[in-house]
Amino acid sequence: MLLLLAGCSTFQRDWERLGNAPRSSGIEGRWDGTWKSEASGHSNRLRCIVTRTNQTYLARFYANYAKIMRFGYTVPLKVEQHGDRVDFSGEANLHWYAGGRYMYEGSAMATNFSAAYRCKSDHGIFQMTRPADR
Repeated sequence: MLLLLAGCSTFQRDWERLGNAPRSSGIEGRWDGTWKSEASGHSNRLRCIVTRTNQTYLARFYANYAKIMRFGYTVPLKVEQHGDRVDFSGEANLHWYAGGRYMYEGSAMATNFSAAYRCKSDHGIFQMTRPADR
């Protein structure tokens, strides 16, 4: 539990720090929106910080679930640039208690981020936009 809380505080600190940074014209930076399960109909807030390290992009997601639960995880993304649009895909193992292996595919432009996710027991969508700067 302490490890989970430490990860959440790190995400929040990075989120706030990036609120003062110049906005990227690429997919790097902060994203805010929602996730929605098409299997169950559940949905809630989703935030993401995308960073680039060499040729890899990392998407750090922080999701709310059932009003009281929050969790974060990181997905390495393979990206392809197509003009102003970036198509991406990735996968992450969220272990048995969170649904196992998730696969992601989507696209992003300077202000919109859309993705579909699926795992053995669920599938759905992410819809995010750039949050307002502080």
